Amino acid sequence: MNVATILKAKGADVETVGPDITLGEVARLLSAKRIGAVLVLEGEHLIGILSERDVIKSIGVAGSEALDRRVREVMTSRIVTCDLNDSVDLLMDMMTEGRFRHLPVVAEGRLVGIISIGDVVKHRMAETVMETEALRLYIANS
Repeated sequence: MNVATILKAKGADVETVGPDITLGEVARLLSAKRIGAVLVLEGEHLIGILSERDVIKSIGVAGSEALDRRVREVMTSRIVTCDLNDSVDLLMDMMTEGRFRHLPVVAEGRLVGIISIGDVVKHRMAETVMETEALRLYIANS
């Protein structure tokens, strides 16, 4: 299973924000949409990612005043991305090693989606169930 398969099942909707909105605005968006991260675009160019962890870290350091800070001041600008052909195993390795839970999907230089650790786990579990059923059928018919 690969990234394209996951996106086909979950859809390619991505919440994006500009770099000059406040953390407070992003916190409200994350809460309203029940998501863990937004991608930061300048025009159509991906320049960062801001996760709920980034918001919490900023509040932990600066208190409630952090909510008035601009996204560009807090976002992660060294973004790790994945490709439509990347395998679920590769995604798990990337997320585990990088200690992050969201991967923007880029194809031919364009943002085409985002994959979360929840998406990966859900699809990995479905794959495991299918493999188990196939083995049960094989054993039952032997």
